[in-house]
Amino acid sequence: MFFGFDSTFLLLIPAIIFSIYAQIKVNSTFKKYQAEGAAAGKTGSQVARAILDSNQLTDIPVEITPGSLSDHYDPRNRALRLSPEVYHGRSLAALGVAAHEAGHALQHSENYSPLTLRNAIFPVASFGSNLGYFLFFIGFILGGGNRFLIDLGIVLFSFFVFFTVLTLPVEFNASNRALAILGQRGYLLPGSELEGARKVLRAAALTYVASATAAILNLVRMLILRGSGDD
Repeated sequence: MFFGFDSTFLLLIPAIIFSIYAQIKVNSTFKKYQAEGAAAGKTGSQVARAILDSNQLTDIPVEITPGSLSDHYDPRNRALRLSPEVYHGRSLAALGVAAHEAGHALQHSENYSPLTLRNAIFPVASFGSNLGYFLFFIGFILGGGNRFLIDLGIVLFSFFVFFTVLTLPVEFNASNRALAILGQRGYLLPGSELEGARKVLRAAALTYVASATAAILNLVRMLILRGSGDD
């Protein structure tokens, strides 16, 4: 049995299929609701700015960043960055995404515990996502005498798995905040407008669920392979 080309790889096939579906879903849903304008006529940057200002976060800039679906809140530099189609867009998709990213800024300002914990483990998780898998691979190839490398790889990769799982409540909470604000402040009308934004954010959430699923199944695979080395 060779690591990378063994029967345990079958565990990853559902995650691969799910990830492909999630990416197709988010792209198609965003494209659909990018074509539907909001009656309020606000741009994504205007909505994000208004949400931040109304929560005394006037020091957080709303910046434009290159790329498609590259929107994010940067907690290190305390900056909200929107892709061109969201920054300038007046669509249901643009307003939904902009409000979602503003939701992350609100989480940060309130020390929302899942976000705080996720930010704290990010350096180790980022380090472990690649190095953990590499160390496990090297330890497995070299054989049982290198159990230390295998176990170290599993530990490091586990931080990455924990990070992907923690991401789920962070993203769901930001979306819930966004939809509540969009409806309460009249940026989107009740009914089809809010539902359109909800579908965009749900599709985006699928990508995070797919990432967590893939990470968990990879960890399960690593544990199975580790156990097989004892036989």
